[in-house]
Amino acid sequence: MIPSKSHLHRLLIAAALADGETMLQSAPTEAEDIAATIACLEALGAEIRYLDSGGFQAKPLDRGNLPHHAVLSCKESGSTLRFMLPIVCALGVRAEFRMEGRLPDRPMEPLERELTQGGVCLTRPEREILCCEGQLCSGDFFLPGNISSQYITGLLLALPLLKGDSSLTVYEPIESEDYINMTFAVLETFRQLPEITQNRYQIRGGKAFQSPGKAVAEGDWSNAAFWLSAGAMSGGNMRLSGLSPESRQGDKAVCNILEQMGAQVCWDGDILRVSEGTRQGVEVDATAIPDLIPVLSAVAAVSKGVTVIRNAARLRLKESDRLTATAETLNALGANIIEQVDGLEIRGVPRLRGGAVDAWGDHRIAMTAAIASAACEEPVTITGAEAVRKSYPQFWSELVRLGKELTEEV
Repeated sequence: MIPSKSHLHRLLIAAALADGETMLQSAPTEAEDIAATIACLEALGAEIRYLDSGGFQAKPLDRGNLPHHAVLSCKESGSTLRFMLPIVCALGVRAEFRMEGRLPDRPMEPLERELTQGGVCLTRPEREILCCEGQLCSGDFFLPGNISSQYITGLLLALPLLKGDSSLTVYEPIESEDYINMTFAVLETFRQLPEITQNRYQIRGGKAFQSPGKAVAEGDWSNAAFWLSAGAMSGGNMRLSGLSPESRQGDKAVCNILEQMGAQVCWDGDILRVSEGTRQGVEVDATAIPDLIPVLSAVAAVSKGVTVIRNAARLRLKESDRLTATAETLNALGANIIEQVDGLEIRGVPRLRGGAVDAWGDHRIAMTAAIASAACEEPVTITGAEAVRKSYPQFWSELVRLGKELTEEV
């Protein structure tokens, strides 16, 4: 299984801020989001080398010899921008962040407000460019917990770099808490775990990240969800390796949801098996698992009864408006989905029709359409299928390896 993009982002950044070299063991990946984070770290002076084994050798940046000005290209990666912006501010580097796609329009206000109040000047000379200048000062920081856990992670990674101590208070309700726990796990690996009192984190400044020498990137539950969902389709039977049942990734919840929908899910040693079951409608709370909603909707589209997805409004702020994109894509293939303000109502049908759809420039919509094709009577044509490069460039070759016939139209 490919490495968890979320876990690898955090490991690479921590390794680049550490006191010595770190070997990161990882399955091979060519994800554009990971490449963006590596490029940003290298723009600050870190050296990150791909290994033949598929992992990385990370030589940290020299905080005594930082660039006076840096250009950081985040491409379309929200994680890269939201993690790297507070880090650059903490380092005091004058920088220009460049963004592509829908990234310039995705919200940043709570994080920008805290950085500005901490002494940093942020400007937007153009839609696709965010500039920062000044030195972030230690102090007390406050963030809402119901917008994006990426803001919280960005500050947790940045505040140890400051000379003085700081605190970060996160207001309830807290969404995507599993991603915050993943950040804590990485900080613990690099001996930077803050003192935690309920939703307040006390962070010691002036203490270097300590390299563990070697760290391991987990397999990716978010992308595994597509194959697991394929196993729940008619005639499906999937076996996956490289996943950890002990992972702190929130998207491992896909197993429980597929089981609730009637799929057969079990571990056979370190192999996770999923096969077709009864497929019935369920109610899904998307609060902590927004990335699972598109592909679970494909399974729900051919499940008996009604599936209700709620608390999914944040999907409108992804690479596409994923609520609209999911509904329109699957409906174009023959599903019966009603889009709600913060969710979807999916009335299951026996089979989908097939047809032509657009990927909406979104990797998860492209992969969802591909998985939905398993329930279609006719072929599925996906325009913009190259969007998978963002997180899973090997997706189409993996699909062919599993026996799916693909034809590329020019």
